Amino acid sequence: MPTHVETAARTDHEWMDRALELAARGEALASPNPMVGAVVVRDAEELARAFHTYAGVRHAEVLALEKAGPAARDATLYTNLEPCSHRGRTGPCVEAILQAGVARLVAAIPDPNPQVNGQGFDRLRAAGVEVLTGVREEEARRLNEAFACWVRTGRPLVTLKAGMTLDAKIAPPPSPEAPAGQAAAHRWITSEESRAQVQRLRHQHDAVLTGIGTVLADDPLLTDRCGRPRRRPLLRVVLDAGLRLPLDSQLVRTAQDDLLVFCGEDIWMGKRAKLEERGIEVIELKESAGRISLVAVLQKLAQRQITSVTLEAGTRLCTYALATDCVDKVWLFYASYFLGEEAVPFLTSPKSELVPSEVEGARSTSPGLSLLHYRLHRFGPDFALEGYLRDVYRDY
Repeated sequence: MPTHVETAARTDHEWMDRALELAARGEALASPNPMVGAVVVRDAEELARAFHTYAGVRHAEVLALEKAGPAARDATLYTNLEPCSHRGRTGPCVEAILQAGVARLVAAIPDPNPQVNGQGFDRLRAAGVEVLTGVREEEARRLNEAFACWVRTGRPLVTLKAGMTLDAKIAPPPSPEAPAGQAAAHRWITSEESRAQVQRLRHQHDAVLTGIGTVLADDPLLTDRCGRPRRRPLLRVVLDAGLRLPLDSQLVRTAQDDLLVFCGEDIWMGKRAKLEERGIEVIELKESAGRISLVAVLQKLAQRQITSVTLEAGTRLCTYALATDCVDKVWLFYASYFLGEEAVPFLTSPKSELVPSEVEGARSTSPGLSLLHYRLHRFGPDFALEGYLRDVYRDY
């Protein structure tokens, strides 16, 4: 027979699962705020529930307590994130909890925001509220890893996505008829099931980033086509030092204030004007040896409240991103066949993609770069490897 403590712990985990499920409903709707769900419970019965969306302004805890009304007194409040104790667009959630007379708070993790980080818990404990933390901690950290990265480091979380064969090739060999460096006629490497997962990944992110080489080779759309609602469109970002983006590309033809191009300073202003006439924003950045700094690009995106970026690019940009320590997480999709040594590789020598000033201190992908907290997934005939290049549970 389970003890009373074991029964209580199991019940807390079950209610926290419900709060996490609610929080996840804020995906693509809460950013740049964290996803938060809240459940008010008394005598093992749910009184109210809520989740946060940025457009809704009020936080999940406040919404749930308002729904519960006077019944919230002496109840337990479950939430996946520490209630805020500072004033932002709304008043502190801690004050709403105290005014409602909640007797017990169960939370998964502290708020990674340095303005909060433990202060909410301290304020509640000082007022006599019982506070229990660490329930479903791993799941809660995964859910809001992008927010944690953005608020603590000042840059978005970057997920590198790539589809490849078993011999790590991302495209067939270049065609003799194609321009130098351009791959053969585009064909999918991975299955329809894998591509559906890519759409889900895009939906989880604020932006998708690629290089001009991929645009010229594949003419991608880079849109979120999963069919679920978003608060703001997926921002499509292109690194294009020479501003070679074709005016008849799918990206340009479908641009609706959702396309951002980073280019170098020595460009043809007429081309910039033509892009801007089509509602495309162009930002000039200093370049070195024909390359734009990815670090600078990520800083610019963070200033626009972009908390997460999925990197979907070719060999050069993927290698550069890994070598300059700009990648936090990877999703690598593998199709069960080989393309041969002449095909386009996923990665190349890191130093070949760096400008001289970046070579020293750059990290190599072979050896020494390993994945943390990795998982294997199956999508139709393919498999995928999801993993981290940083310890998000410690660093974020």
